[in-house]
Order: sequence, then structure tokens, then C-alpha cells
Amino acid sequence: MVLASGLTAGATGAQPGASGGTLTVFAAGSLRGPITQAVQAFEKANPGTRVALTFGASGLLRDRIAAGESVDVFASANMAHPQSLSASGAWGPTSAFARNALCALARPGLVVTRDTLVKTLLDPGIKLGTSTPKADPSGDYAFELFEKVERSGVAPAGSARSLADKALQLTGGPNSPAPPAGRNVYGMLVAQGQADVFLTYCTNAVLAVAEAPGLQMVDVPPAINVSAEYGLAVRKGAPQAAQAFADDLRSGAGQQALRQAGFMAP
Repeated sequence: MVLASGLTAGATGAQPGASGGTLTVFAAGSLRGPITQAVQAFEKANPGTRVALTFGASGLLRDRIAAGESVDVFASANMAHPQSLSASGAWGPTSAFARNALCALARPGLVVTRDTLVKTLLDPGIKLGTSTPKADPSGDYAFELFEKVERSGVAPAGSARSLADKALQLTGGPNSPAPPAGRNVYGMLVAQGQADVFLTYCTNAVLAVAEAPGLQMVDVPPAINVSAEYGLAVRKGAPQAAQAFADDLRSGAGQQALRQAGFMAP
């Protein structure tokens, strides 16, 4: 699906029915940079409209919405969480608007390459960090990668269980420490020695290395990598501006911000 053709939608002027009031947007934490940039462009193009942003683990955000919090737009790091809201009847259909992949963030000095990554992950002496499955899609994708390691024949039988058992679920859970303000939590955890290798989105790894250049970003072999598809939904009955903002993320200035941040087209 080609999304680059409408890049002027959120940048050239107010969209019909988009002005006035405040929108509430819940978005995956990995979207913080591009969504913030998209909001700035949207508010500039639509005077009088303000967007209130909340970032966090998509599963936890979904639970807050299901518990009754009033939200107009939900941008999730997977398709399943917004689809569950769509299935409830209170939300419109879910559409894919971005895609990510997994990379490994490794501590300084660790000798690891794409070709030796699986062996390194299986090493009992290596502390392996992930996000928390179910609460945070990044954790689900990491555990899916563990299954692919075994199914692909890259590692022997039992490897998926070994990786799952040793994975330290350090972020994204209901009891995980709050991410530090202004810092990349994944880079911080690796720099502090809580993990030797952390499996996270490639966009997160790029930010972590930029913040702490001693860290290493290691590509995951294509045979075992996981495509992370991001889903977007709008609450039924939300202001017209909510749909306008969602459209902007799919094909306007918001999509341009996503591409600049390293996200791929769905």
C-alpha cells in the first residue's frame, strides 16, 4: 500500500471540520518522536485544535480504554489491541499505518554480530532483556522471534523455551519502573548492566545508540526477524478532528514524520 502520495494533507491548511476543541490520543511509546512531530504540524494546520498525548505500552493503554477512559484516537504497536476495541463496537475499524522490525541493542565491548546473535542470546552468561509480553507488543514480538529461532532450524530443539525462560522482562509491564524523562529506557538499561542484549524495535535502538554511542545496534537475521505492524483506530462518535488526525498519520505529514523516524510503510 502506497502512503507517500498525500504528504501535504497535514501541512498546507486546516482540514474540513478539523478545527476546535481538544483531541485525546493514546499512542505506543515507540511512536513518541514522530507522533509528537505530527501533532505539532496538525495543530499548526488546524488553529484552535489541541491534541492531548499519552504514551505507554500498547496493551496497558488498551486496558485503560477498555476500562472507560475517554480517548479519541489509539495508535498501537500492534494490530490486535485496537482490533479488540473495534470488535467491541465502540470503535471504528483498525488500519495499519506503520511497520517496524526488531534489532538487538548490545552493551559496549560485547563481541556480537548478526551472524553470532542467536548463539550470543543462548549463552547462559548473557543477560537478555525484553519488554513484557501481552502488556507491551515489543515483548510479544521478541517471544515470537524465540519461536522462529527454533522453527527455522537456526538453533536446536528447545531453544525457544530456553530463550523465553532466560528473558528478563524489564519494561512495558504494569509494575515496570516508569521510563526516565528525556532518556531512552532501553539504552539506559543496557548501559546500567541490567541487560547485555536487549531486543527492541530498530527505531528504539537507533535512538539509544545516538544517546549513548558506546552501545551497539545489531541487525537480526531476516530468517528470524519479526515484522511489527502498527494499528490505528478512531472512537465512534469522536470529533471530526480525530478522523482528520488519523488520516494525517496514514497519509499526511504524520506519515512523513514516521518515515523520517525510520518506520516503514505497512
